[in-house]
Amino acid sequence: MSNEKAEENVPNKDGDNPYAYLERDFSSESFKIEVKNLPKYYGINEFRKLLNEKLKLASNKIKSPRQNCSYIFVCFRNEEDRQNAINTITNYKWKGKVLNAIKAKPAPDPLVKKRKDTEENSPNKKIKSDKPLLERLKDSTIPFWNITYNQQLEEKQKTIRDILIKFGNNLSHQNNSLQKWIEKQKLKHNGLPCELLQIRSVDKIEGYRNKCEFSVGINEETNEKTVGFRMGCYANGITSVGPIQDLCHIPETMKLAVKYYEDFVKSYDLEVFNPEKQTGHFRQLSIRSAPEQLMLVFGIHPQDLNAEKVAKFKEDVVEFFTTGLGGGCGVTSMYYQEITKRVSGEDLPLEHLYGETHIKETLLDLTFKVSPKAFFQINTPAAEVLYKTAIELAKPTQQSTVVDICCGTGTIGLCFSKICNQIIGLELIPEAVEDAKENAKLNNIENVEFFTGKAEDILASVCYRATNDDVIGIVDPPRAGLHQRAVTQLRKVRNLKKLVFIACNPHAAMKNFIDLGRPISKTLQEECFVPIKAVAVDMFPFTKHCELVIYFERWDIIENEMN
Repeated sequence: MSNEKAEENVPNKDGDNPYAYLERDFSSESFKIEVKNLPKYYGINEFRKLLNEKLKLASNKIKSPRQNCSYIFVCFRNEEDRQNAINTITNYKWKGKVLNAIKAKPAPDPLVKKRKDTEENSPNKKIKSDKPLLERLKDSTIPFWNITYNQQLEEKQKTIRDILIKFGNNLSHQNNSLQKWIEKQKLKHNGLPCELLQIRSVDKIEGYRNKCEFSVGINEETNEKTVGFRMGCYANGITSVGPIQDLCHIPETMKLAVKYYEDFVKSYDLEVFNPEKQTGHFRQLSIRSAPEQLMLVFGIHPQDLNAEKVAKFKEDVVEFFTTGLGGGCGVTSMYYQEITKRVSGEDLPLEHLYGETHIKETLLDLTFKVSPKAFFQINTPAAEVLYKTAIELAKPTQQSTVVDICCGTGTIGLCFSKICNQIIGLELIPEAVEDAKENAKLNNIENVEFFTGKAEDILASVCYRATNDDVIGIVDPPRAGLHQRAVTQLRKVRNLKKLVFIACNPHAAMKNFIDLGRPISKTLQEECFVPIKAVAVDMFPFTKHCELVIYFERWDIIENEMN
């Protein structure tokens, strides 16, 4: 059983009690259950859908100790919802298993637990690292900081090779009808299921980030208020914030703004946020940059500040970055955001304080307005290489329709607009769709349409608006990949024959890759997609990450070419 079950809620003084947080503020940990006897194979999203949609239970949080574990923890907002869940789930039959639900103890605060373990010299004690804080920060944020860039590219190319080898082996196992073709591909491409081009990069490898989110906290070495990066996550008992002035991937304009905001925080009469006790005010500083533009978003927990004191803070921070000491930073836009306890799926609103509402980026000779919440690739020069690569692999013509799935503010689709005669974009976030439409007008692009909705819900209807026979899908999903139902829709849309998949986390996207290539079934209708060509683009120098672009085609196209 998990550590959560073994812990006893023993009263203690507040600083040493790992359950003291339950008394300080609301936590759904107070209303947790354990669901036991789960089937051997199931997905978290599938289980969540069972609870919230089929059984109509108001679950707040689901925590699984590991994939396909036989038990799982579910949290609720109050005792009534918890008891209702226990009554409903107990003896419910799911996937051939009779479920059982019982009350579960809340999880201990990981920070307090780690501190107690260390003080008591328990077997779980973690020895403090001998490395200085700056080196640990570099290891955490830019782990390739101490190797040459050529070595970084070689390492990333090797990683992508290994991923494609795994993909080919899994695909061959999942779809018997592809086995002979995959074996021929492996012989042709040195063990890979498709051609892999050399990794692509740009000359500018330092100071490339155009967006960063900095934490405000305490530096464990100096015990001073610091604006920088967290040294680790709270779940691992880490709250220390390290300085960012020596990190090579952050531009100097951001470093200067961070330095001045840190001075402001140190001199102001509000405290930094304490994640253990949920006290304090300064939480976060988000920055977007573009040539001669700098957007700051101040994340504050208001706690019990009255409206007058909040208004005073807004006035003071604007004055500081305009006519005060921070005036030399060149800030062109400022926003205020209240960051309290996050609710899953709930977006935290922004209040515009000063200057422009957007910054403008230039990409492939197009201009894009970027709002504070909009997704835009964090490395603009490398994004140009990424989108040129997508265009190269897709080979669109003036007789092509490009369907930009998860289009965000329309960057990819609009970059395709000069090469094909119809662009259709779809995106979940309404504000992003509005930005996409605005960006089309800004660049006098008229052969585009943008639609709001989940890909799994509207993809089919959007694709059937295509006016050309050559329909190419472009997918650039979040790090977790596409929703399973979106993949089934991709398979189902018959007129979509070609697909370019851009994966910022190829490991997480592996399931999407496999599902695209599974044999026809009741769920996965129409012919499968198979990989034809792949290339990595290094968007994130000095880190272990890169983007993987794979070009897929329908299997019947390949069969016809073979015949």
